Amino acid sequence: MNSNTDFLPINGTDYVEFYVGNAKQAAHYYQTAFGFQPLAYAGLETGLKDRTSYVLVQDKIRFVFTSSMLAEGMIADHVRKHGDGIKVVALWVDDARKSWKETTSRGAASYQEPEVKSDENGEVVTSGIHTYGETVHIFVERKNYKGAFLPGYVKWEPEFVPKPTGLKYVDHMVGNVGWNEMNTWVNFYAKVMGFNQLVSFDDNDISTEYTALMSKVMSNGNGRIKFPINEPAKGKKRSQVEEYLDFYGDSGVQHVAMATDNILETVTDLRNRGVQFLTVPGSYYETVLDRVGEIDEELKSLSDLGILVDRDDEGYLLQIFTKPVQDRPTVFYEIIQRKGAKSFGKGNFKALFEAIELEQVKRGTL
Repeated sequence: MNSNTDFLPINGTDYVEFYVGNAKQAAHYYQTAFGFQPLAYAGLETGLKDRTSYVLVQDKIRFVFTSSMLAEGMIADHVRKHGDGIKVVALWVDDARKSWKETTSRGAASYQEPEVKSDENGEVVTSGIHTYGETVHIFVERKNYKGAFLPGYVKWEPEFVPKPTGLKYVDHMVGNVGWNEMNTWVNFYAKVMGFNQLVSFDDNDISTEYTALMSKVMSNGNGRIKFPINEPAKGKKRSQVEEYLDFYGDSGVQHVAMATDNILETVTDLRNRGVQFLTVPGSYYETVLDRVGEIDEELKSLSDLGILVDRDDEGYLLQIFTKPVQDRPTVFYEIIQRKGAKSFGKGNFKALFEAIELEQVKRGTL
């Protein structure tokens, strides 16, 4: 899709907002464990009475953690139903009014009509639409704004600032949707947002002896936004997507993939900070080079850290997945380094899902 026909040009991911039970503690965890840097704050001290938000940044990644200050209301209800989870996937656009008009005219349900907020640093225009489950997309137009984050937020400058871990940008975000809903949402992103389908995986591609799922990857015109959409498929036992849907209580964002330029250094740092990763069987490394060919990294270094490798026509990629980062087995993270590859690690699916099944056995949810 060229820019002449792209009715919804998107510059990138603006921010990802989590509704959580305790924003202060969540922010501390993401600083300490993942190396995110303090950016902005909004709460009682800034005149808010209903919520508190902490904004963290690492290179081009912005995470917002928001908690309710009230027993009732949208945020409290979201956390009660889903646990800690992603509410907003915000997209950086040049024209938030046009983005809202283009998507709602094509069938999107409006979440927020265009709204202008301003302070001494300028103005931001935002608008929003609903997508799967209770997840929403907020369009953010910030070309006339010079502040730290958004109007209503102040700089957050705590004394405790752990170093970054080398995370660069959001590579892709995966949504889990219910039975037979994948094509509904694939069509939504195609029709309402003008996305193209990059690749499709069926239950023959993504299956083990026990579980299976299906996935299609949707991407915007310039390729900066990639949204794989997963749905369950029939298997002997309960798949990871079914487990997610059961514990999240709805469709939602399953994982965020964050890119790094040096996965060996990043994962070593994350492990040293207490981040827990899935581990694949050691036998994976006995044959991986037969499948992917020559790579720059030493196989032992990858094996020691549990990093997976896959190759496509354009190069190879290195990837690893954390365990869920909250008590419910819902949201987790992927750390990815692309060395030319544009794909999503199809060759690793079987080993990865067997590793997930081992965790499901421990949880008694397989």
